[in-house]
Amino acid sequence: MAAAYLYKVQGINCMNCVNGIKNHLLKKNISRVHIDLAKGIVKVQTSNHSELEVKGFIQSLGYKTQIYHSGVKKDLKLEYCLVISIALCIPLLGHMFVNETHILQNPWLQLSLCSPILLMGYYYFGSPAFHSIRNGKPNMNVLILIGATAAYFYSLMGWVLSEPSNEIHHYLFFETAATIITLVFLGNYFEKRSIAKTTSAIDELQKLQSKVAFKEVEGKIIKCAISDLKVGDVLIVNQGELVPIDSEIIWGDCSVDESMISGESVPIFKTRQEKVIGATLLLEGSIRCKVLTSLENSTLSHIIEQVRNAQNNPPKIQKLGDKISNYFVPSVIAIALMTYFVNLYVLGVDPQESILRAIAVLVISCPCAMGLATPTAVMVGVGRAAKNGILIKSGAAIEFFSKSEKIIFDKTGTLTDGEFRVGEIKKWSQQHPVESIIYELEKHANHPIAKSLIKHLEAHQSELMFEQIKEIKGRGFEAKDSRGNLYQFGSAQFTKVNDEELTDRYQLFLIINQERVAAVSIIDEMKKGAKGVVDYFNQKKKETILLSGDQKQKCQILADQLNIQKTYANQLPSDKIEKIKSYTETSITTMIGDGINDAPALACAHVGVSFRRATEVAVQSSSIVLLNKDLSALKKAHEICTHTYITIKQNLFWAFAYNLIAIPLAAMEYLSPMMAAFTMAFSDLVVIGNSIRLNYKNIDSSCPE
Repeated sequence: MAAAYLYKVQGINCMNCVNGIKNHLLKKNISRVHIDLAKGIVKVQTSNHSELEVKGFIQSLGYKTQIYHSGVKKDLKLEYCLVISIALCIPLLGHMFVNETHILQNPWLQLSLCSPILLMGYYYFGSPAFHSIRNGKPNMNVLILIGATAAYFYSLMGWVLSEPSNEIHHYLFFETAATIITLVFLGNYFEKRSIAKTTSAIDELQKLQSKVAFKEVEGKIIKCAISDLKVGDVLIVNQGELVPIDSEIIWGDCSVDESMISGESVPIFKTRQEKVIGATLLLEGSIRCKVLTSLENSTLSHIIEQVRNAQNNPPKIQKLGDKISNYFVPSVIAIALMTYFVNLYVLGVDPQESILRAIAVLVISCPCAMGLATPTAVMVGVGRAAKNGILIKSGAAIEFFSKSEKIIFDKTGTLTDGEFRVGEIKKWSQQHPVESIIYELEKHANHPIAKSLIKHLEAHQSELMFEQIKEIKGRGFEAKDSRGNLYQFGSAQFTKVNDEELTDRYQLFLIINQERVAAVSIIDEMKKGAKGVVDYFNQKKKETILLSGDQKQKCQILADQLNIQKTYANQLPSDKIEKIKSYTETSITTMIGDGINDAPALACAHVGVSFRRATEVAVQSSSIVLLNKDLSALKKAHEICTHTYITIKQNLFWAFAYNLIAIPLAAMEYLSPMMAAFTMAFSDLVVIGNSIRLNYKNIDSSCPE
């Protein structure tokens, strides 16, 4: 079983650092890695390495790493560096607004102000930059330090070579080196602050969890931390309190607000032997309940974990950005060198200007925005989905669902709610108490159709007795009474009814002594929101398909009611897999289902969607889980995925376009190194801001009911 390790890591400055750590750990066969950039916390799950081994892997990249615990102090290094750098940088910039004899023009003063900032830059960015070079994947820290160092030593050389000339100030660019470092500190600070906002959905979910519980021990009620609870503990929960952890009611009944889990605002009534979910609110009533799970395995913990893990399976579109970022730094260094030599030897620009143009290229080209483009949008999109009762397990599902061309629905439990009712009872003989016979047979079964029959025929209870009753699972009942009469009630195949006209209309038949006596039609109620969802996908020019194991006529009736474009009935699980496979070869395909028989098809499709109340295997096989039983949540999920994908494309466009435009401008001296550093930081904020905008964007579109 995989163990989970937490580390506090100093020196993670941007998404390139995050990707560097993930790629390095992947080489060590550690694929489950979550990094909280805002807090500098790395979470690793692995069964191949010990806690200390993983710590060593991260430290080998040059990051100071501690095993995380509550006593680890917050890393304020960035904030301290930023404040000190701003304080020293302001007078350095002031020399541009005074005459040549002013004290701010003094090279010794400028050196004294700039050197501490450069040293802080080396302290903050140096180790990750060095180790990124050693690992063959130089990151943005390399560009920052090369640019600042070049400006610093160019100033020193100009100072030494121009003395005792009165033109020294023309060769001093200490403010450029200081401003580059300061602006990058400022950009990183805003980046961390902004990313903290994109992960706020997880923090909000964690805040929902109650911190204490009231446990019953030997007749006494004891207050304890929820972390101390064990499976089997008995809890007392009263009106207005949060359920501490997933439990089963053993006494009392209550009305529960489960909107934080399901997105459904209508309170749910619950009584004995029913489950209540941790972090849901008791609106009315008081209950005693038995703890069913540990805190780590609770419903809320699983939701939080899966929201985090969505970033570990990024959309394919991110791979393009990651690949370009990996080759970007060495390419930029080569462009900077080319800029210097072309300006100096081809265009005849003096050495000073040539160096400054090369420095500007280095500074402006930091690929931070590329690294941020996808993860920030995914974090916001997944977080917004979670607030709407939609659990997206992977970032890849966002891209695939938004681009799906075929939307395939299962029938029972998906488009219909699985709540059966009796439609019609046809009788061929009036000599037998048909309703009483069916009631007495079906009361021995526990499947959903039997429950519906019992409920419908409850008024027909009788003294009718059977001496022998045999249930043939999945087919029907066979029984004998005291007179030796043989009763059969079940499917057409079981009762050997071969009349296609009858079997298209009725599903269950009653046979007495080989004589056909009655037929029953069973109707599966359409699920709330089904019509609106199918119309929504039809409007979006998606091909809607019904893929079911049910009878052809029942499937076609439902398809006609919902305007589903194509129908496949009488499909076995193996048939469903083959049909999905054939579609996925030519189209991006989404499958929506909820049963055990749907699980292989859900796993086979590009995107599998199921419901929280579906079978466990269906939930595990899905990449999106709807926590609300209302099918309209599927429309909301598609809208969120579509707008998240649009945001990713916008972010990547901005990141690439920015560099394509800015690098030539810097090479031609239209952007100074200081302005380059400013625009580089601005590009990061644009990407982050666009992602955060997704959290407040109105994405609803018309969905007719």
